[in-house]
Amino acid sequence: MDPIDEYVARHGDRHERELAEWVAVPSVSATGEGMVEAAAYARELLVRSGLTPRVVETVGWPLVVGHAAGPGPHVVIYGHYDVQPAGPLGEWDSPPFEAVIRDGRMFGRGTGDNKGQHLAQLLALRALRDCFGQLPCEVTVILDGEEEIGSPNLASTLAGMRTELNADVALYSDGPVNAGYEPTVSLGVRGVVSFEITVRGAGAVFHSGNWGNVAPNPAWELVWLLGTMRSPDGRILIEGYDAGITPLTPAELAALAALPVSSGLDRMDVVAGSVNERLALPTFSVNSLTCLDNNEHRTVIPAVAVARCDMRLAGGQRTTTVVEAVRAHVNRHLPHAEVTVKALMEPSRTLPDAPFAQVVLDAVGADRPALFEPAMGGSLPIAGLTDGLGVPCYGIQLANVDERNHAPNENFELRRFHAGIRTAARVLQALGRAG
Repeated sequence: MDPIDEYVARHGDRHERELAEWVAVPSVSATGEGMVEAAAYARELLVRSGLTPRVVETVGWPLVVGHAAGPGPHVVIYGHYDVQPAGPLGEWDSPPFEAVIRDGRMFGRGTGDNKGQHLAQLLALRALRDCFGQLPCEVTVILDGEEEIGSPNLASTLAGMRTELNADVALYSDGPVNAGYEPTVSLGVRGVVSFEITVRGAGAVFHSGNWGNVAPNPAWELVWLLGTMRSPDGRILIEGYDAGITPLTPAELAALAALPVSSGLDRMDVVAGSVNERLALPTFSVNSLTCLDNNEHRTVIPAVAVARCDMRLAGGQRTTTVVEAVRAHVNRHLPHAEVTVKALMEPSRTLPDAPFAQVVLDAVGADRPALFEPAMGGSLPIAGLTDGLGVPCYGIQLANVDERNHAPNENFELRRFHAGIRTAARVLQALGRAG
Protein backbone atom coordinates (compact mmCIF):
# COMPACT_ATOMS: atom_id res chain seq x y z
CA MET A 1 0.00 0.00 0.00
CA ASP A 2 1.16 3.55 -0.72
CA PRO A 3 2.58 5.08 2.49
CA ILE A 4 0.11 8.01 2.40
CA ASP A 5 -2.86 5.69 1.81
CA GLU A 6 -1.75 3.49 4.69
CA TYR A 7 -1.24 6.50 6.95
CA VAL A 8 -4.71 7.90 6.21
CA ALA A 9 -6.35 4.53 6.77
CA ARG A 10 -4.51 3.99 10.06
CA HIS A 11 -5.31 7.42 11.49
CA GLY A 12 -8.87 7.78 10.17
CA ASP A 13 -10.57 7.79 13.58
CA ARG A 14 -8.17 10.39 14.93
CA HIS A 15 -8.67 12.62 11.90
CA GLU A 16 -12.45 12.47 12.33
CA ARG A 17 -12.12 13.40 16.01
CA GLU A 18 -10.00 16.40 15.05
CA LEU A 19 -12.62 17.55 12.56
CA ALA A 20 -15.38 17.16 15.16
CA GLU A 21 -13.36 19.19 17.68
CA TRP A 22 -12.76 21.95 15.12
CA VAL A 23 -16.45 22.11 14.16
CA ALA A 24 -17.29 22.48 17.87
CA VAL A 25 -15.44 25.82 17.95
CA PRO A 26 -17.93 28.49 16.74
CA SER A 27 -16.39 31.06 14.40
CA VAL A 28 -19.11 33.28 12.94
CA SER A 29 -17.40 36.30 11.39
CA ALA A 30 -20.70 38.08 10.70
CA THR A 31 -21.54 38.30 14.41
CA GLY A 32 -18.14 37.75 16.04
CA GLU A 33 -19.32 34.63 17.87
CA GLY A 34 -16.26 32.63 18.91
CA MET A 35 -13.85 34.40 16.55
CA VAL A 36 -11.13 35.17 19.09
CA GLU A 37 -11.13 31.60 20.36
CA ALA A 38 -11.23 30.24 16.80
CA ALA A 39 -8.16 32.22 15.72
CA ALA A 40 -6.26 30.77 18.69
CA TYR A 41 -7.49 27.28 17.83
CA ALA A 42 -6.48 27.70 14.17
CA ARG A 43 -3.01 28.72 15.31
CA GLU A 44 -2.77 25.54 17.39
CA LEU A 45 -3.84 23.45 14.38
CA LEU A 46 -0.95 24.90 12.38
CA VAL A 47 1.46 24.05 15.19
CA ARG A 48 0.17 20.45 15.25
CA SER A 49 0.76 20.28 11.51
CA GLY A 50 4.43 21.20 11.86
CA LEU A 51 4.09 24.81 10.76
CA THR A 52 5.56 27.87 12.39
CA PRO A 53 2.49 30.03 13.08
CA ARG A 54 1.77 33.71 13.37
CA VAL A 55 -1.35 35.82 13.55
CA VAL A 56 -1.49 38.66 11.02
CA GLU A 57 -3.75 41.41 12.25
CA THR A 58 -6.08 43.28 9.88
CA VAL A 59 -8.64 45.99 10.55
CA GLY A 60 -11.12 43.11 10.87
CA TRP A 61 -10.62 39.49 11.89
CA PRO A 62 -7.01 38.30 11.56
CA LEU A 63 -5.32 35.92 9.18
CA VAL A 64 -3.70 32.90 10.80
CA VAL A 65 -0.55 32.00 8.85
CA GLY A 66 1.79 29.02 9.12
CA HIS A 67 5.06 28.29 7.30
CA ALA A 68 7.30 25.27 6.79
CA ALA A 69 10.46 24.86 4.74
CA GLY A 70 10.83 22.36 1.93
CA PRO A 71 12.97 21.72 -1.16
CA GLY A 72 10.37 22.30 -3.87
CA PRO A 73 8.46 25.37 -5.07
CA HIS A 74 6.80 27.66 -2.55
CA VAL A 75 3.13 26.65 -2.33
CA VAL A 76 0.52 28.81 -0.61
CA ILE A 77 -2.55 26.93 0.64
CA TYR A 78 -5.62 29.08 1.34
CA GLY A 79 -8.56 28.25 3.58
CA HIS A 80 -10.86 30.10 5.97
CA TYR A 81 -11.67 29.45 9.59
CA ASP A 82 -14.84 31.54 9.76
CA VAL A 83 -18.26 30.03 9.07
CA GLN A 84 -21.78 31.16 8.27
CA PRO A 85 -24.29 31.80 11.07
CA ALA A 86 -26.20 28.69 12.09
CA GLY A 87 -29.51 29.93 10.67
CA PRO A 88 -32.86 28.54 11.89
CA LEU A 89 -31.96 26.13 14.70
CA GLY A 90 -35.26 24.28 14.28
CA GLU A 91 -34.18 23.15 10.81
CA TRP A 92 -31.06 21.39 12.12
CA ASP A 93 -31.35 17.70 12.95
CA SER A 94 -28.53 18.11 15.48
CA PRO A 95 -26.91 21.19 17.09
CA PRO A 96 -24.89 23.13 14.47
CA PHE A 97 -21.73 23.38 16.58
CA GLU A 98 -21.85 19.80 17.86
CA ALA A 99 -20.50 17.48 15.18
CA VAL A 100 -22.60 14.34 14.68
CA ILE A 101 -21.92 11.41 12.33
CA ARG A 102 -24.89 9.92 10.48
CA ASP A 103 -24.90 7.69 7.39
CA GLY A 104 -21.21 8.19 6.69
CA ARG A 105 -21.36 11.98 6.96
CA MET A 106 -20.33 14.45 9.61
CA PHE A 107 -22.96 17.13 10.21
CA GLY A 108 -22.20 20.56 11.67
CA ARG A 109 -21.55 24.14 10.64
CA GLY A 110 -18.20 24.36 8.87
CA THR A 111 -17.80 20.64 8.14
CA GLY A 112 -17.53 21.25 4.40
CA ASP A 113 -17.22 25.04 4.34
CA ASN A 114 -14.41 25.24 5.15
CA LYS A 115 -13.00 23.58 8.25
CA GLY A 116 -13.13 20.05 6.89
CA GLN A 117 -11.49 20.99 3.61
CA HIS A 118 -8.60 23.01 5.00
CA LEU A 119 -8.12 20.43 7.77
CA ALA A 120 -7.68 17.81 5.02
CA GLN A 121 -4.89 19.98 3.58
CA LEU A 122 -3.26 20.29 7.02
CA LEU A 123 -3.52 16.55 7.64
CA ALA A 124 -1.84 15.97 4.26
CA LEU A 125 1.13 18.00 5.52
CA ARG A 126 1.30 15.83 8.63
CA ALA A 127 1.07 12.66 6.56
CA LEU A 128 3.93 13.75 4.29
CA ARG A 129 6.15 14.73 7.19
CA ASP A 130 5.42 11.58 9.19
CA CYS A 131 5.87 9.26 6.20
CA PHE A 132 8.90 10.87 4.56
CA GLY A 133 10.51 13.06 7.21
CA GLN A 134 9.99 16.34 5.37
CA LEU A 135 7.62 18.19 3.06
CA PRO A 136 8.25 18.04 -0.70
CA CYS A 137 7.67 21.81 -1.03
CA GLU A 138 8.01 25.00 0.92
CA VAL A 139 4.51 25.62 2.25
CA THR A 140 2.64 28.61 3.65
CA VAL A 141 -0.90 28.05 4.91
CA ILE A 142 -3.19 31.09 5.11
CA LEU A 143 -6.43 30.77 7.07
CA ASP A 144 -8.75 33.72 6.48
CA GLY A 145 -11.12 34.93 9.20
CA GLU A 146 -13.40 36.95 6.92
CA GLU A 147 -14.29 34.83 3.88
CA GLU A 148 -17.95 34.56 4.85
CA ILE A 149 -18.24 38.36 4.95
CA GLY A 150 -16.47 38.92 1.63
CA SER A 151 -12.81 38.95 2.78
CA PRO A 152 -12.66 42.77 2.72
CA ASN A 153 -9.09 42.88 4.02
CA LEU A 154 -7.49 39.84 2.39
CA ALA A 155 -6.28 41.32 -0.92
CA SER A 156 -4.63 44.36 0.63
CA THR A 157 -3.02 42.28 3.38
CA LEU A 158 -1.64 39.71 0.94
CA ALA A 159 -0.41 42.42 -1.43
CA GLY A 160 1.67 43.75 1.45
CA MET A 161 3.10 40.24 2.00
CA ARG A 162 3.96 39.59 -1.66
CA THR A 163 7.72 40.13 -1.36
CA GLU A 164 7.89 38.33 1.97
CA LEU A 165 6.04 35.26 0.71
CA ASN A 166 7.67 35.09 -2.76
CA ALA A 167 5.36 32.21 -3.67
CA ASP A 168 5.25 30.18 -6.89
CA VAL A 169 1.73 28.72 -6.86
CA ALA A 170 -1.41 28.74 -4.71
CA LEU A 171 -3.97 26.05 -3.89
CA TYR A 172 -7.32 26.07 -2.14
CA SER A 173 -10.02 23.53 -1.31
CA ASP A 174 -13.47 25.08 -0.96
CA GLY A 175 -16.87 24.32 -2.40
CA PRO A 176 -18.32 21.03 -3.68
CA VAL A 177 -17.01 18.74 -6.37
CA ASN A 178 -18.41 19.01 -9.87
CA ALA A 179 -22.12 18.17 -10.12
CA GLY A 180 -21.23 15.16 -12.27
CA TYR A 181 -18.82 13.96 -9.55
CA GLU A 182 -15.91 14.12 -11.98
CA PRO A 183 -12.51 15.06 -10.47
CA THR A 184 -11.93 18.69 -11.40
CA VAL A 185 -9.41 21.48 -10.90
CA SER A 186 -10.91 24.96 -10.81
CA LEU A 187 -8.93 27.63 -12.61
CA GLY A 188 -10.86 30.63 -11.36
CA VAL A 189 -13.89 32.05 -9.64
CA ARG A 190 -16.47 34.64 -10.57
CA GLY A 191 -16.47 37.88 -8.66
CA VAL A 192 -19.57 39.29 -6.99
CA VAL A 193 -21.23 42.63 -6.31
CA SER A 194 -24.09 42.33 -3.82
CA PHE A 195 -26.37 45.31 -3.32
CA GLU A 196 -29.79 46.50 -2.19
CA ILE A 197 -32.11 48.84 -4.05
CA THR A 198 -34.53 50.67 -1.78
CA VAL A 199 -37.48 52.70 -3.07
CA ARG A 200 -39.43 54.81 -0.58
CA GLY A 201 -43.00 56.00 -1.06
CA ALA A 202 -44.93 58.74 0.71
CA GLY A 203 -43.42 58.00 4.13
CA ALA A 204 -46.31 55.94 5.52
CA VAL A 205 -48.49 52.95 4.66
CA PHE A 206 -51.75 54.00 2.96
CA HIS A 207 -55.09 52.25 2.47
CA SER A 208 -55.08 50.94 -1.11
CA GLY A 209 -58.72 51.89 -1.70
CA ASN A 210 -58.53 55.43 -0.39
CA TRP A 211 -55.10 56.20 -1.84
CA GLY A 212 -54.78 53.93 -4.89
CA ASN A 213 -53.87 55.89 -8.05
CA VAL A 214 -52.93 58.82 -5.76
CA ALA A 215 -50.06 57.85 -3.45
CA PRO A 216 -46.86 56.62 -5.14
CA ASN A 217 -46.41 52.87 -4.92
CA PRO A 218 -42.71 52.05 -4.32
CA ALA A 219 -43.29 48.38 -5.08
CA TRP A 220 -44.42 49.12 -8.61
CA GLU A 221 -41.59 51.60 -9.07
CA LEU A 222 -39.08 48.98 -7.96
CA VAL A 223 -40.52 46.35 -10.31
CA TRP A 224 -40.39 48.79 -13.23
CA LEU A 225 -36.79 49.67 -12.37
CA LEU A 226 -35.75 46.01 -12.26
CA GLY A 227 -37.42 45.52 -15.64
CA THR A 228 -35.01 48.05 -17.14
CA MET A 229 -31.99 46.11 -15.84
CA ARG A 230 -32.50 42.70 -17.49
CA SER A 231 -34.38 41.87 -20.69
CA PRO A 232 -36.90 39.03 -21.12
CA ASP A 233 -34.24 37.03 -23.02
CA GLY A 234 -31.79 37.32 -20.11
CA ARG A 235 -29.51 40.09 -21.43
CA ILE A 236 -28.18 42.46 -18.76
CA LEU A 237 -29.14 46.00 -19.80
CA ILE A 238 -26.94 47.99 -17.40
CA GLU A 239 -24.70 50.08 -19.63
CA GLY A 240 -20.99 49.61 -18.93
CA TYR A 241 -21.35 46.71 -16.48
CA ASP A 242 -19.33 44.45 -18.80
CA ALA A 243 -16.35 46.76 -19.30
CA GLY A 244 -13.08 44.85 -19.31
CA ILE A 245 -14.46 41.33 -19.81
CA THR A 246 -11.77 39.11 -21.32
CA PRO A 247 -13.10 36.57 -23.86
CA LEU A 248 -12.57 32.91 -23.04
CA THR A 249 -9.59 31.34 -24.78
CA PRO A 250 -9.97 28.29 -27.05
CA ALA A 251 -8.47 26.15 -24.26
CA GLU A 252 -11.04 27.45 -21.77
CA LEU A 253 -13.89 26.83 -24.21
CA ALA A 254 -12.63 23.29 -24.77
CA ALA A 255 -12.46 22.73 -21.01
CA LEU A 256 -16.05 23.92 -20.63
CA ALA A 257 -17.21 21.60 -23.41
CA ALA A 258 -15.54 18.62 -21.71
CA LEU A 259 -17.24 19.14 -18.35
CA PRO A 260 -20.26 16.97 -17.55
CA VAL A 261 -23.64 18.69 -17.69
CA SER A 262 -26.13 18.28 -14.87
CA SER A 263 -28.82 20.68 -13.69
CA GLY A 264 -31.67 18.51 -12.44
CA LEU A 265 -34.13 21.34 -13.18
CA ASP A 266 -37.52 20.99 -14.85
CA ARG A 267 -36.90 24.27 -16.67
CA MET A 268 -33.98 26.66 -17.11
CA ASP A 269 -33.46 30.39 -17.25
CA VAL A 270 -33.92 32.14 -20.59
CA VAL A 271 -30.19 32.82 -21.07
CA ALA A 272 -28.72 31.07 -24.14
CA GLY A 273 -25.95 28.49 -23.99
CA SER A 274 -25.14 25.22 -22.27
CA VAL A 275 -25.18 24.91 -18.48
CA ASN A 276 -21.40 25.16 -18.26
CA GLU A 277 -21.24 28.11 -20.68
CA ARG A 278 -23.83 29.97 -18.60
CA LEU A 279 -21.75 29.45 -15.46
CA ALA A 280 -18.85 31.27 -17.10
CA LEU A 281 -20.98 34.35 -17.92
CA PRO A 282 -21.78 37.38 -15.76
CA THR A 283 -25.16 37.24 -14.02
CA PHE A 284 -27.71 39.61 -12.56
CA SER A 285 -29.93 37.96 -9.94
CA VAL A 286 -32.75 39.27 -7.78
CA ASN A 287 -32.22 37.47 -4.47
CA SER A 288 -35.30 38.75 -2.66
CA LEU A 289 -38.13 41.29 -2.87
CA THR A 290 -39.91 42.74 0.15
CA CYS A 291 -42.10 45.61 1.26
CA LEU A 292 -41.08 45.09 4.92
CA ASP A 293 -44.71 44.30 5.77
CA ASN A 294 -43.98 41.60 8.36
CA ASN A 295 -45.37 39.05 5.88
CA GLU A 296 -48.91 40.29 6.57
CA HIS A 297 -49.96 41.11 2.98
CA ARG A 298 -52.48 43.79 3.92
CA THR A 299 -54.42 45.73 1.27
CA VAL A 300 -52.19 48.77 1.43
CA ILE A 301 -49.83 50.88 -0.62
CA PRO A 302 -46.49 50.10 1.03
CA ALA A 303 -44.16 52.76 2.39
CA VAL A 304 -40.99 51.09 1.12
CA ALA A 305 -39.88 48.35 -1.28
CA VAL A 306 -36.48 46.64 -1.21
CA ALA A 307 -34.74 44.33 -3.69
CA ARG A 308 -31.63 42.40 -2.67
CA CYS A 309 -29.56 41.65 -5.78
CA ASP A 310 -26.20 40.31 -6.82
CA MET A 311 -24.13 40.31 -9.96
CA ARG A 312 -21.53 37.61 -10.59
CA LEU A 313 -18.54 38.87 -12.55
CA ALA A 314 -16.47 37.19 -15.25
CA GLY A 315 -12.72 37.51 -15.76
CA GLY A 316 -11.61 41.07 -16.52
CA GLN A 317 -14.55 42.82 -14.84
CA ARG A 318 -13.91 45.00 -11.81
CA THR A 319 -16.25 45.56 -8.89
CA THR A 320 -15.75 49.34 -8.89
CA THR A 321 -16.79 49.57 -12.55
CA VAL A 322 -19.88 47.43 -11.97
CA VAL A 323 -20.96 49.45 -8.93
CA GLU A 324 -20.57 52.70 -10.90
CA ALA A 325 -22.62 51.25 -13.77
CA VAL A 326 -25.42 50.11 -11.43
CA ARG A 327 -25.58 53.49 -9.68
CA ALA A 328 -25.64 55.35 -13.00
CA HIS A 329 -28.43 53.12 -14.35
CA VAL A 330 -30.59 53.54 -11.24
CA ASN A 331 -30.01 57.29 -11.19
CA ARG A 332 -31.03 57.51 -14.84
CA HIS A 333 -34.24 55.46 -14.50
CA LEU A 334 -35.42 56.12 -10.92
CA PRO A 335 -33.35 58.90 -9.29
CA HIS A 336 -35.03 58.67 -5.87
CA ALA A 337 -34.09 54.97 -5.48
CA GLU A 338 -31.20 54.23 -3.13
CA VAL A 339 -28.39 51.76 -3.90
CA THR A 340 -26.50 50.25 -0.94
CA VAL A 341 -23.52 48.00 -1.67
CA LYS A 342 -23.36 44.96 0.64
CA ALA A 343 -20.38 42.88 -0.53
CA LEU A 344 -17.66 42.98 -3.17
CA MET A 345 -15.31 40.32 -4.46
CA GLU A 346 -13.12 40.47 -7.56
CA PRO A 347 -13.07 37.67 -10.15
CA SER A 348 -9.94 35.57 -10.58
CA ARG A 349 -8.68 33.70 -13.60
CA THR A 350 -5.81 31.25 -14.20
CA LEU A 351 -5.35 29.86 -17.71
CA PRO A 352 -5.09 26.12 -18.50
CA ASP A 353 -1.49 26.55 -19.70
CA ALA A 354 -0.32 28.48 -16.62
CA PRO A 355 2.65 27.15 -14.61
CA PHE A 356 1.94 23.92 -12.71
CA ALA A 357 -1.59 23.61 -14.17
CA GLN A 358 -1.01 20.24 -15.81
CA VAL A 359 0.96 19.01 -12.78
CA VAL A 360 -1.99 19.70 -10.47
CA LEU A 361 -4.50 18.24 -12.94
CA ASP A 362 -2.53 14.99 -13.29
CA ALA A 363 -2.14 14.66 -9.51
CA VAL A 364 -5.85 15.21 -8.85
CA GLY A 365 -6.64 12.73 -11.62
CA ALA A 366 -4.26 10.02 -10.42
CA ASP A 367 -7.12 7.54 -9.88
CA ARG A 368 -9.53 8.87 -12.50
CA PRO A 369 -8.75 11.49 -15.18
CA ALA A 370 -9.53 15.02 -13.99
CA LEU A 371 -10.99 17.95 -15.90
CA PHE A 372 -10.30 21.67 -15.80
CA GLU A 373 -13.14 23.93 -14.69
CA PRO A 374 -12.37 27.41 -16.12
CA ALA A 375 -14.34 29.13 -13.36
CA MET A 376 -16.46 28.06 -10.42
CA GLY A 377 -19.98 29.37 -10.54
CA GLY A 378 -19.62 30.92 -7.10
CA SER A 379 -17.24 33.49 -5.67
CA LEU A 380 -14.21 33.22 -3.43
CA PRO A 381 -11.50 35.78 -2.57
CA ILE A 382 -8.97 34.05 -4.83
CA ALA A 383 -8.05 37.34 -6.53
CA GLY A 384 -6.19 38.08 -3.31
CA LEU A 385 -3.86 35.22 -4.29
CA THR A 386 -3.65 35.63 -8.06
CA ASP A 387 -3.45 39.43 -7.97
CA GLY A 388 -2.14 40.07 -4.47
CA LEU A 389 0.63 37.46 -4.67
CA GLY A 390 0.97 37.30 -8.45
CA VAL A 391 0.72 33.50 -8.68
CA PRO A 392 -1.44 30.97 -10.54
CA CYS A 393 -4.10 29.44 -8.30
CA TYR A 394 -5.79 26.04 -8.49
CA GLY A 395 -8.93 24.93 -6.69
CA ILE A 396 -9.25 21.32 -5.54
CA GLN A 397 -12.81 20.87 -4.32
CA LEU A 398 -13.24 18.03 -1.84
CA ALA A 399 -16.78 18.25 -0.43
CA ASN A 400 -19.85 16.42 -1.71
CA VAL A 401 -22.29 18.19 -4.04
CA ASP A 402 -25.00 18.12 -1.37
CA GLU A 403 -22.82 19.47 1.45
CA ARG A 404 -25.51 22.08 2.21
CA ASN A 405 -22.95 24.78 2.85
CA HIS A 406 -24.61 27.94 4.28
CA ALA A 407 -27.75 25.90 5.05
CA PRO A 408 -29.00 23.85 8.01
CA ASN A 409 -27.55 20.33 8.21
CA GLU A 410 -24.27 21.23 6.53
CA ASN A 411 -22.28 18.02 6.12
CA PHE A 412 -19.14 16.40 4.73
CA GLU A 413 -19.01 12.81 3.49
CA LEU A 414 -16.25 11.24 5.54
CA ARG A 415 -15.00 9.11 2.66
CA ARG A 416 -14.42 12.36 0.75
CA PHE A 417 -12.71 13.90 3.77
CA HIS A 418 -10.24 11.01 3.95
CA ALA A 419 -9.79 10.92 0.16
CA GLY A 420 -9.13 14.67 0.26
CA ILE A 421 -6.14 14.12 2.56
CA ARG A 422 -4.66 11.69 0.05
CA THR A 423 -5.36 14.00 -2.90
CA ALA A 424 -3.82 17.03 -1.17
CA ALA A 425 -0.70 15.02 -0.36
CA ARG A 426 -0.40 13.76 -3.97
CA VAL A 427 -0.64 17.31 -5.32
CA LEU A 428 2.18 18.53 -3.06
CA GLN A 429 4.32 15.55 -4.00
CA ALA A 430 3.77 16.26 -7.70
CA LEU A 431 4.59 19.95 -7.26
CA GLY A 432 7.75 18.99 -5.40
CA ARG A 433 8.88 16.76 -8.27
CA ALA A 434 8.00 19.43 -10.85
CA GLY A 435 9.83 22.20 -8.99
